[in-house]
Amino acid sequence: MLTHLAIKDFAVVRAAELDFAAGLTVISGETGAGKSLLVDALGFLSGARADSGVVRHGAERAELVAVFDLSDAPAAAAWLQEQDLDDTDAGATCQLRRTLRADGGSKAWINGRPATIAQVAELAGRLVEIHGQHEHQALMARGSQLALLDAFGRHAPLQAQVQAAARTWAALVRERDALSQRGDPGDRIAFLEHQLQELQRDALEPAAFADLVAAHRRHAHAAGLIEACDAAAARLGGEDGPALGRQLQQMRNDLARQAEHEPRLLEIDAMLDTAAIQLDEAASLLERVRADLDLDPTAFDDLDRKLTRLHDLARKHRIAPEGLAAQRDALVAELESLRGAEDRVRALDGEIESARLAWAKHAATLTKARTQAAKSLASSTTTLIGELGMGGGAFSVSIEPNPAADPDPQGAERIEFLVAANPGQPARALRKVASGGELSRISLAIEVAALGLDAVPTMVFDEVDSGIGGAVADIVGQKLRALGAKRQVLCVTHLPQVAAQGNAHYRVSKAASDGMTQSAVRQLEAKDREEELARMLGGVEVSKEARAAARRLLADVG
Repeated sequence: MLTHLAIKDFAVVRAAELDFAAGLTVISGETGAGKSLLVDALGFLSGARADSGVVRHGAERAELVAVFDLSDAPAAAAWLQEQDLDDTDAGATCQLRRTLRADGGSKAWINGRPATIAQVAELAGRLVEIHGQHEHQALMARGSQLALLDAFGRHAPLQAQVQAAARTWAALVRERDALSQRGDPGDRIAFLEHQLQELQRDALEPAAFADLVAAHRRHAHAAGLIEACDAAAARLGGEDGPALGRQLQQMRNDLARQAEHEPRLLEIDAMLDTAAIQLDEAASLLERVRADLDLDPTAFDDLDRKLTRLHDLARKHRIAPEGLAAQRDALVAELESLRGAEDRVRALDGEIESARLAWAKHAATLTKARTQAAKSLASSTTTLIGELGMGGGAFSVSIEPNPAADPDPQGAERIEFLVAANPGQPARALRKVASGGELSRISLAIEVAALGLDAVPTMVFDEVDSGIGGAVADIVGQKLRALGAKRQVLCVTHLPQVAAQGNAHYRVSKAASDGMTQSAVRQLEAKDREEELARMLGGVEVSKEARAAARRLLADVG
């Protein structure tokens, strides 16, 4: 809800700050004092087109600031988070700020960050509804009307089913379109099959490639390896002198004879024993390695050709040789996908039709519920319109099939609020109702009939009581106060019967200062409020009777 409004150099207001609470807040004042300027300020903060004419004479710019508590506006809080415009330091509050320059320019900020007018309007649409001038009417938009009807009928579960069915249908259509855009997969399949044949000729796993590289290197250096192995075997076997094994054994015998004089020689003997064992194992391994070595030019050529082929394949696919196995697996997966594409497209055709039928079923249920809710809302609103001084007027909800051929998340119909303001007049769209006072009262009737189910937490009514008086004025005030129990309501009024119903009361007054007319705004306490109601009842000269009547009005409200 709106908690604070600050105005500076706006029209005839030099500076004003107002604090608001829940319930009904009324704003009164003499004719021409600028009561509706507060509504106009909220209009500009809601994204209305900049107007240099509202800048106070002599000032360079007007500045408007509104602060909202977001605890009752989850949609606004979610929007701010999506747009990265939420202010974590400020907690569950939001600030809208706008400046209007005398040269016609304007700037806007959300939580201290620059924002476009479109962003401001989008956010404000989740925070405040202004019922009065046509350009500010939230209920003029058919989307808002549909949302209010669904809130009135408590259609959220049915809406969720329709939206989910529409999303499922759309996802399936996107999948089919993506497959269809590939065109005829035959050429691609032939190309991939050729590439796959090349990759399937050899073992491509990294370990197999490493073994191939090792075998190629071994054959490339076979002569040197054979020579080294033979030389080592000759030394170990004693062909070129005493065998190393016999030398170790002789060494151990010599040390053993002296070990009784130096016990540490026994440790050396154990080490030499281990060395002798490892020497035997080395000789056995050397023999096996030598047996595997062979000067075979044909085998080397085969290995060389195979390794060259794998390197060529790797260059062709622009990957390292170790990645050839992964490339082969990727081609297999793509081939399987392409080969199943035609079958998937055929299957998708059936799934899309099933999704359409599911949407149609849920949409039909929602249509039935909306039709019933429309009758109930129309009946309640028509009754309230009569109570609000528009006897013979009628309200209805037009429900027409949605012209869109595809499943729509909003359902199978479009709706519009229609009003016949007087008996015998044809019903017209609410947005075409000419009289601002009538429009405000009709909007009030709709909101009261809907029990404040509109998701927007703050509602502003400008001159809702225009052209009425007496008992009807009492009813208007009572309806506004009832609505204030559900939503925060601000009302600009000139009738004491309406003003008496307010939970809070502001008075706008004007006076000449330095040769210029200026407006001031202040909140009224109990005694001042009685005096303001007496003024509204009695005119310029406030009589005892007017004060007594004002006290009765306040007492009747309690």
